[in-house]
Parts: sequence; C-alpha cells; structure tokens
Amino acid sequence: MTTLLQQAITETQKLPTEEQNSIASQILAELADERKWSARFQATTDEQWDRLAEKVRSDIQQGNTLSSEKIFSSDIRE
Repeated sequence: MTTLLQQAITETQKLPTEEQNSIASQILAELADERKWSARFQATTDEQWDRLAEKVRSDIQQGNTLSSEKIFSSDIRE
C-alpha cells in the first residue's frame, strides 16, 4: 500500500461511520468504473481504433471541431 493511500485511510478512519461508508462507496464505484473502462479499451480492436482515428481526421478536416482555446475559454457557445 502506498503512503498516500495509507494516509487517506488513516484520515478516513477518524470520520463518523456514515462518512466512512460514503467514501468507501465512492472508492469502490471508481474502481469498478476503472475496471469497466479498462476492459472496454482492451477489447477495442486495431480496426476500431483506425476507424475512430479516421473519423477524427475527417471531423478536423471538415471544421467540425473546436480549438482547445475555445474549449477552455469561459464561453464555448460563441
């Protein structure tokens, strides 16, 4: 176990039971979600990645994308 995880557990143990359970539920949900995404990525074929890359290239070429400046600006609806 890492030092940071041990520190988080130590701090969590100081909380009331209800808050401990809430944090534990969040961690377990995050781990389950991470396993699900990992499995989906591992199951993606090279052909699927190639089609996705081609779609992205096409969208960029057709101007169907936003620049990162626009995405990270305060108002992307301009």
